[in-house]
Amino acid sequence: MKSKIILEILNKEKTKQISEKLEQQFGIKELRGLLVKKGKERVFLFQGKFTEKEIKDLEKITPIERAGVYIGKYIPGEDAFRLSIEGTQVFKNQINKNIFELNEEQAGKWMSGQELNLKPEKKGFVVMKYKDNFLGCGKASEEKITNFIPKNRRLKINN
Repeated sequence: MKSKIILEILNKEKTKQISEKLEQQFGIKELRGLLVKKGKERVFLFQGKFTEKEIKDLEKITPIERAGVYIGKYIPGEDAFRLSIEGTQVFKNQINKNIFELNEEQAGKWMSGQELNLKPEKKGFVVMKYKDNFLGCGKASEEKITNFIPKNRRLKINN
C-alpha cells in the first residue's frame, strides 16, 4: 500500500531557514503566508484564510494535493532553494540578486527546455529573466545553465 504524503506546515524555525535562504540567494525579504512542504523538498506558499489547525483537520477528512502556490524546492544537501516559475513570479517585485538577463534567442531556447551553453559569471541557482518576465530558475555552473522547466510546460517550436 502506498504511503500517504502529508502536508507539513513549516514551523517558525524551518520557515526562518527558508526565508533566510531566499533573502541570501535572491534578495527576497518578505514572505506573506504559511510555508507548506509536501514530500521531501516541494515548498508552497499558502495565503488563504484557513488556519494551520483547519488545514490539518481538513487533511484528516480528505487527501490534499497541495495548499497554495508551488514556489520551489529547498535542497538540504546543497543548502539552497530553487524557485519554480510561479515562485519567480510571486516574488518578482522583491528579487534583486542572482538574476540572469536573457536575450530573445536565449529566452526562446530556455522556454523550449534547452540548457544554455555559456560561461555565466554567477554560480548556483539564478533567476532567468527576459525583459520584464521571470521565467523560472536555472543552475549556473562553469560551462552552462541547467534548465528545470518541466517537459509539459516547455514551449514547442515547430521548424
